[in-house]
Amino acid sequence: MDTPFVFTLHENLPRQGPGSNACTRKAFSMLAGLPPQPEILDIGCGSGMQTVELARICPGCHLTATDIYQPFLDDLARSAASAGVGDRIAAVRASMDDLPFPDGSFDVLWAEGSIFIVGFREGLASWKRLLRPGGYLCLTEAAWFTDTPSPEAATFWNECYPAITTVRKNRAIAESAGYEVVATFPLPASAWWENYYLHVLKRIEDLRPNFAGNPDAEAQIEFAEHEIAVYREHADEYGYEFFILRKGV
Repeated sequence: MDTPFVFTLHENLPRQGPGSNACTRKAFSMLAGLPPQPEILDIGCGSGMQTVELARICPGCHLTATDIYQPFLDDLARSAASAGVGDRIAAVRASMDDLPFPDGSFDVLWAEGSIFIVGFREGLASWKRLLRPGGYLCLTEAAWFTDTPSPEAATFWNECYPAITTVRKNRAIAESAGYEVVATFPLPASAWWENYYLHVLKRIEDLRPNFAGNPDAEAQIEFAEHEIAVYREHADEYGYEFFILRKGV
């Protein structure tokens, strides 16, 4: 079976979505009362830059990292070994809508840039069973930073992710799902530009000649370039918000 081009586009990138080690550290610093050796599940880990960072900042933890695409997990294994934390990270190929773990297996669930695949509301509901009482769900989710987005930004997001809403409404969704909202904060523009989009643009430049005439590849390249153009013009209207949520005890 041919590899879907969306995976090819994101191979060999430091990250498969916006993010930064600084934001990972900031979110983790907000977790209180963890056991000395917490079990952490990174859902939709990609090549796992944040997985390795979590292992660095929490030397007592054990991490399980899941992704559907094996080459990303292979990249994670190599970077974890290089960082000296490979013995504390287990990579599992699994879909985030069918995670093969018993209820109450983890103290922390981590999902940077991945919950949109199943949907914010749906992920909060389906992943909750995996958390122990008092455990944390830490994730990033696309959100409006304004109640009146411009027509171009609204059209783009309504086509690619109609579930996008404001931070305020996402907080309410989390609370209705039975989580305490410990904190939220927006990712800085550098998490989009320097850490993600610039690498995507370079990857497109390298791939375009090899995929000329491939309708699927050309369509996804066009979409990625349009996405970047929209962000360039409307970055003040939307972005990723980090949500630190806690399950009741």
